[in-house]
Amino acid sequence: MSRIGKKPVDLPSGVSASVSGQTIEVKGPKGTHSFTATDDVTIAVEDNTVTVTPRGKSKRARQQWGMSRTMVANMVTGVSTGFKKELEINGVGYRAQMQGNTLKLNLGYSHEVNFEVPAGITVTAAKPTEITVEGSDPQLVGQVAANIREWRKPEPYKGKGIKYKDEYIFRKEGKKK
Repeated sequence: MSRIGKKPVDLPSGVSASVSGQTIEVKGPKGTHSFTATDDVTIAVEDNTVTVTPRGKSKRARQQWGMSRTMVANMVTGVSTGFKKELEINGVGYRAQMQGNTLKLNLGYSHEVNFEVPAGITVTAAKPTEITVEGSDPQLVGQVAANIREWRKPEPYKGKGIKYKDEYIFRKEGKKK
């Protein structure tokens, strides 16, 4: 039994969902998302809740049950409140700033790194050492944050680089005399 799949997904005010066949479309203030489920599950919308039930007792049906419910819950969260990743920049001279749709990063290279922000994602640099990535698709938000972090991962000796705000960098001791 899927513990996640059993829970119905509540639709907050301002969010609507419609099912046609195996495709569910969720509309909200931050956009529209759709998901096509496999034939192993049934999706139903009733009384501002979305329920996902398996069609049978096979292992695949039980796997798709929890995954489909999570996908629907992520779509509802995305179109109502959205997703957010926060990054911190540590290092002397390391900084970021937004210019139009481009994130300009100074990361100790001989050149400035220009990162083009994809459509559907909002990147803000409130301070030169803080970057916020926001959007309605959790996969795209995480991928953009990972791509930005990839330019200069934090190193274990001084902790210089781009890290997630809640990330812990395991520090190593430097060489001794």
